[in-house]
Amino acid sequence: MMSFHRAFVFAKTSRSRITDFGLGFIRRYLSDDLIYQPAVTDSERARSVTSFYYQVAIDNAAKKPVVRLMPSTMLYSGRSSDGSHLLRSAQYLHKELPVRLAHCITAFRQLPFIVGCNPSLLSVHELYISSFHSLFEFPAVTDFETETRYSHTLTKLLDDHKDVIKMLAEGFKETMRHIPDESLVKTFLDKLLTSRLAIRILCEHHLQLHVEKSNQIGVIQINFMPKTFIEKKAEFTRLMCDEKYGFSPEVHVKGHIAITFPYIPQPLDYIINELLKNAMRSVIESHPNTDAELLPPVVITLASNETDFIIRVSDLGGGVPHDMLKKIWNYGFTTNEMDQSTQKQYSLFEEIVENRSSGKFHGYGFGLPACRAFVEYLGGKIHLETMQGMGTDVYVRLSHIDGKTASFRI
Repeated sequence: MMSFHRAFVFAKTSRSRITDFGLGFIRRYLSDDLIYQPAVTDSERARSVTSFYYQVAIDNAAKKPVVRLMPSTMLYSGRSSDGSHLLRSAQYLHKELPVRLAHCITAFRQLPFIVGCNPSLLSVHELYISSFHSLFEFPAVTDFETETRYSHTLTKLLDDHKDVIKMLAEGFKETMRHIPDESLVKTFLDKLLTSRLAIRILCEHHLQLHVEKSNQIGVIQINFMPKTFIEKKAEFTRLMCDEKYGFSPEVHVKGHIAITFPYIPQPLDYIINELLKNAMRSVIESHPNTDAELLPPVVITLASNETDFIIRVSDLGGGVPHDMLKKIWNYGFTTNEMDQSTQKQYSLFEEIVENRSSGKFHGYGFGLPACRAFVEYLGGKIHLETMQGMGTDVYVRLSHIDGKTASFRI
């Protein structure tokens, strides 16, 4: 199947009317044979030249390797009394972010043409190109005034990309029937989601370096306590259950409940929220006529050693049916194959969670596949064991970042 980039090159060489790359190009390309197009204006020629210039810049940046940081480097670099750590951080991002964005743009180009033409996906593609332009054009960071302006640019970048996941999910939902090989979707989304995660962590780390907190260096919590973190996530998810169903199962945390260690909580925010949501929904929907106080609790067990830490989420929610066991790890798999009443309840619950949470993955079939992509990117493993008719245990194993053992790179 012809890729989006190859089809674009072919179209550009065969149609002199095509002057720009992106949504405008697609609309013009698709309408050339249907309506009259006026002559090319000077402004269009200028945009075409500029677009070509940036295209070369993107191509060159995409050829460069990504320079990933170990979390221990971020942890132990610390702060300097003269603020020079802010300049070093900004200078690293100034070189690195355009390269990472260029790699993402290359991934979009490799999509099948009909998929890349989807309005939602094309809008995300253009957003990455626009972000590349703004960062590529930004002058070198050599003083604190420039660093302040660069930080404002990063803040805008994060805000501009806040709806990317929702747009990606909508786009792939609309184009799945045009993709014969599901592995293409997995490869693309695994790469894009983890790249997006890394970019957000790096940007937020730099921005948080401006804020002095006793227990935090950038995005790294020095004494991260899983028990406290999970209890806050459980409280939030229970509120969502209460709003939808009128009640919710309790969450019990046991095991190594007093452990603390340095860690980056942002990726765990989505992972734990997703696992808790799935567990609570399963318990509620598998016990439809049970009083709230008699619902079996969701049990989370914590364990830690010198190499890694493990989080087990256990529920007595009936387990995962045999015919869905493999599908739950596929992007785009939702409850369409469930009975209609269960699907209706699920969709409403997902809508509530999506509207109240910081991440907008929910309800689009990105849940467990995204969890696995994030966990593996963080150098860990996620494993599911289910007993049909009884319940499910999900194990998440993640490496420590204190530098004592080999760790992942961001």
